[in-house]
Amino acid sequence: MTLQTDWSRSPIGIAGAGRVGQVLARMLRESRQPLACIASRTRERAREAAAGAGIEAASYAELPRRVSRILICVPDSALETVAGQVRPVAGLVLHTCGTRGPEALEAIRNPRVACGTLHPLQTIADAAAGADVLRGVAFAVAGDEPAVAWAEQIACLAGGRVLRIAAEARPLYHAAAVMGSNYVVALVAAARALMVAAGVEAVEALGALAPLARTSLENALRDPVAALTGPIERGDLETIEAHLRALRAAPEPIDQLYRAAGLEALAVARQRGLDAGCAGQVEASLRARLSGT
Repeated sequence: MTLQTDWSRSPIGIAGAGRVGQVLARMLRESRQPLACIASRTRERAREAAAGAGIEAASYAELPRRVSRILICVPDSALETVAGQVRPVAGLVLHTCGTRGPEALEAIRNPRVACGTLHPLQTIADAAAGADVLRGVAFAVAGDEPAVAWAEQIACLAGGRVLRIAAEARPLYHAAAVMGSNYVVALVAAARALMVAAGVEAVEALGALAPLARTSLENALRDPVAALTGPIERGDLETIEAHLRALRAAPEPIDQLYRAAGLEALAVARQRGLDAGCAGQVEASLRARLSGT
């Protein structure tokens, strides 16, 4: 690529005024990076996001005239459309989508435009979140060497780590991210629903579940196999079947979630040495309604 080697002082623009774009903007500003502007679908939305980051607003089409480095922070479904509107003549472009690799930017890539990915492995539930939410997180990067160098610099500014994910493995990587984040939320929501069905107030249910959930997650992040406790780990078929009978009155997704998660817990229990015969009985009970019987 016929690109200059030092882009460290080149101005930066962000395409996308959502949660990821706004938090990245704050982090770059706090790290004293030359962030110049943020763009969105509408000028009003761009102004709102830019004001929160203390920078200027722009349209997508204006970005290439104002900056040399562009972060595209939009949903996967909008990535190629926004990239087509940005269309830089030269410089570096990164996108933050989890399931897509640098090939999603192929339409704008040329000998003077290096493209890559920078996916922060973090949940950002609020656009007003501070830059600290990105401190220490992992970033999945890939792409042309100059773009990857910039992505690694951003990860370094965040005190994070770099994950090199091959393009063909991106969907698996992102599925892992969904299970480690969104599905944790789903499990807690299901546990709260069962607590409420058992007669506990919703707010009280979350307070009661919090120490259990936090300790379990902390233990699991050290060693999932060593962290497993409970009836499946013990092979307590009587208790498991009592749960399954009670869950017949629960919404079907919660019943199915209990059974599917139970099968994964059973795989972990087998690693811990659960007796094969006992494990087989537990598996048969858990699979009963999953298979439609």
